[in-house]
Amino acid sequence: MAAASANGQEVPNKRVILKSYVTGFPRRTTWRWSPAPCASPCCAEMNRLTVVKNLYVSCDPYMRGRMTKHDKPSYVPDIVVGEVIASGHPDFKVGDLVWGMTGWEEYTFVPKPESFLKINHPELPLSYYTYGCSCAGSDEKVNLLKSKFGFDEAFNYKKEQDLDAALRRYFLEGIDIYFENVGGHTLVVVLSNMRNHGRIPTRGMISQYNLEEPEGVHNLFEIIGKGLRMEGFMVFDYYGHYHKFEQENGRVPQGGKDYLHRGHR
Repeated sequence: MAAASANGQEVPNKRVILKSYVTGFPRRTTWRWSPAPCASPCCAEMNRLTVVKNLYVSCDPYMRGRMTKHDKPSYVPDIVVGEVIASGHPDFKVGDLVWGMTGWEEYTFVPKPESFLKINHPELPLSYYTYGCSCAGSDEKVNLLKSKFGFDEAFNYKKEQDLDAALRRYFLEGIDIYFENVGGHTLVVVLSNMRNHGRIPTRGMISQYNLEEPEGVHNLFEIIGKGLRMEGFMVFDYYGHYHKFEQENGRVPQGGKDYLHRGHR
């Protein structure tokens, strides 16, 4: 199949699809390349439709749970940032940057443009500052965290023999806020290092997704003893707040406070 560019020329379009459901860890054979259909500019203009060239696609931990076989098809698209290359919809014009949910593909034919949100450009807000420390699994990523992403400290957890000692070294007075996306042993150690009345927004537990027997967390009483607040959330529940978020954070990069790392496409 082919996608059509803004000047009417067609270009090849490919997508990555799930080839087989996953047990244990995903493998290269889990996915395969596949031709993907897309509409031409003239078709889009005639039918009030939109064609988007995808610039960035997400690869989120939650997607692992969607790769397990269910009674009904469950694997869902990822989040993409793209540029409109053809549109017959009055709210979108060629060149607009948008984001929404679609497949791992180069171009997307959007039959309902209302499902995508335009990336606007609100005024630069005040910036908010706090001490931040993160960890990663390679020295290259640690360097990115400190030199480009603005973290005050970062460490390679694979080089730490004692994670508890590492957290005590970087958080001398304990942790106020921990963004949970790992689970397992990491969560156990973090709970022991939380300060009283700390907060743990919980988005995922990637360390558990490929295990046949998930690990238990034996020190949940820390939540009671320290008066912690641990709350799960799904991004879908907050779509209604997108424009407010955009107004508060949309132009932080112009102030030199944000950094976009251009990784592999």
